[in-house]
Amino acid sequence: MRSIFSAFMLMAATGVATASTVTLELPGNAPVERNAVSYQCGDRAVKAEYINTDGNSLAVLTLGDETVVFVSVLSASGAKYAGQQFVWWTKGDNTDLYDLTKGEDAPPVLSCEAVK
Repeated sequence: MRSIFSAFMLMAATGVATASTVTLELPGNAPVERNAVSYQCGDRAVKAEYINTDGNSLAVLTLGDETVVFVSVLSASGAKYAGQQFVWWTKGDNTDLYDLTKGEDAPPVLSCEAVK
């Protein structure tokens, strides 16, 4: 049996949202764990869904009208994800969003805290 990740991406087309489904099939019997978390980032809200299974982790973030799919990458501490030009780095209830186009040493474009 295979483990399956499903990520649902919303795309705006002429002002009407449509849904696309992406399915990844991975070998093995590991269960898929899904966890939705809402974050407050100053005056901006960000929703994240974390999808984890046997050594693979995704984060699907809703950033305003845009949905970005992130994959986990090596981190010295916390959980670090990369998607498009962004890095989403979580440490406990706090997380930072970096835009790599701003430069390697640029501060985060968003600093967030999980809403409980």
